[in-house]
Amino acid sequence: MTQTILYARVSTVDQNLDHQLSQATAAGFVIDDVVSDHGVSGVSVPLAERPNGRRLFDKLRRGDTLVVRWVDRLGRNYQDVTDTIRHFMRQGVVVKTVINGLTFDGATRDPMQEAVRDALIAFMAATAQAQAEATKEAQKAGIADAKAKTDRVRYPGKKPSYNRDKLDMVRDMLSTGSGTSEIAKAAKVSRQTVLRIKGDPAAAEAALARWGM
Repeated sequence: MTQTILYARVSTVDQNLDHQLSQATAAGFVIDDVVSDHGVSGVSVPLAERPNGRRLFDKLRRGDTLVVRWVDRLGRNYQDVTDTIRHFMRQGVVVKTVINGLTFDGATRDPMQEAVRDALIAFMAATAQAQAEATKEAQKAGIADAKAKTDRVRYPGKKPSYNRDKLDMVRDMLSTGSGTSEIAKAAKVSRQTVLRIKGDPAAAEAALARWGM
């Protein structure tokens, strides 16, 4: 009997995993089981070395489906992500993403289809790593900006209408080319909030830092 497993990951202790399951369910996936890692970096810790991520390698069988919000949940390192997806495909596991509805299936033997599939895997993995690097720089800039403003004034400004989970979701979807309205609906924020985050990610990070969010 085949199963559909959702793998969810958040990298900080103040993030919440629940919205990843809610997103998958809203997208029409019927999830049989959830495997999750909380407070684990997708950059420095490969999937096979995470407390629960490594369970997937024993748990998934031929014909099963692995669902992730996006490929960056598997990791934010190009080599790790590409190796992981290809490993599961060789095992007969289908990997699907909630965002953009991508499917990575190892069943095809047509060389052109394989080439297109492998190119897409490489592109998505590279995007995940590039986004992680950009996020890190934005966080550094945001924290520095927040510290500078805190040193000048005590009032932290208007409280953001988003939290860490929502900010990460907005940035994830922006990196995949999703539209403003689609992102706003998924993250439950206004279109103006999405546009502000898109226009100045460092300022978005600074606002969270000033409020300790």
